[in-house]
Amino acid sequence: MSKVAVFGAGSWGTAFSVVLADAGNDVMLWARREELCATINEKGENTDYLPGIDLPETVRATHDPELALHEVEAVFFAMPSQTFRGNVQQWVDLLPSDALLVSLMKGVELGSLKRMSEVIAEETGAGVERIGVVSGPNLAKEIASREPAASVVACADEDNVTRLRALSHSATFRPYSSHDVVGCELGGAYKNVIGLAVGMAVGLGFGDNTTASVITRGLAETARLATRLGAEPMTLMGLAGLGDLVATCSSPLSRNRTFGEKLGQGMTADEITASTRQVAEGVKSCSSLLALAQQADVYAPIVEAVQAVVEGRMTAADMLTALISKETKHERD
Repeated sequence: MSKVAVFGAGSWGTAFSVVLADAGNDVMLWARREELCATINEKGENTDYLPGIDLPETVRATHDPELALHEVEAVFFAMPSQTFRGNVQQWVDLLPSDALLVSLMKGVELGSLKRMSEVIAEETGAGVERIGVVSGPNLAKEIASREPAASVVACADEDNVTRLRALSHSATFRPYSSHDVVGCELGGAYKNVIGLAVGMAVGLGFGDNTTASVITRGLAETARLATRLGAEPMTLMGLAGLGDLVATCSSPLSRNRTFGEKLGQGMTADEITASTRQVAEGVKSCSSLLALAQQADVYAPIVEAVQAVVEGRMTAADMLTALISKETKHERD
């Protein structure tokens, strides 16, 4: 039994703790709030984020980062990407020098335009051989309920990606390995923005033709940016690209699609944010992804339009009209 830590006791961090425990690991789940830790340990349930889901006995929660990190083989980070750097800075001196450091997050940092693996590298000094990512069609409630699912675990080092695969392979969760960290991270971050756009279409009452068009053109936009930045094209056609995109855009469990639906129904981004404790990563990442695309000289009309809606400069209806009315061109362009 390997000892691992998960930092972040929201829905995804808790769900991945279930995956790790089912794979045979002893899991320490770090939570910011002591009262949440007490509830998890006493009831075996995260009543705030995954009510009704029984957690394995090998998942224990703590508010103490030193206790959470004691002699762990791997550390998995699951928290909002825009606050991650400030958080990890507090734990740098406690991280075991040989532990795998794995991002479960799907975002690009505002300002620096860094992927989460790059933030880990900068703040911890760890080499790329110790840094991994997990990305794929993984809706937290379904994963925690042990519905069959697959994902991609990526790391530059062959031995460590094999370790990461073994740590997360359970009876209901199948990890596929990859060395394309860039493609996995950008696929995961970009699909959140496309999920917002699809949600807006749904909120406006449009049907499958519209949503399929947005999903497909969103995949093309994702691939343009990711491959320009060094990703392998096939990664975007796999679980961390198309798979994650389909799940996010198709499911009412997706925070980003749900957020987009409310935008389509006329609510403002501030109103939606105030009504929920869950974070829709695409709302913040749309501006950093647009800046990244502009920096790389990549055409990104969907993310540009989504940012305009999120910032209140355009309505959802106007966004879809603007996208349809753009100059026609060859599909591969």
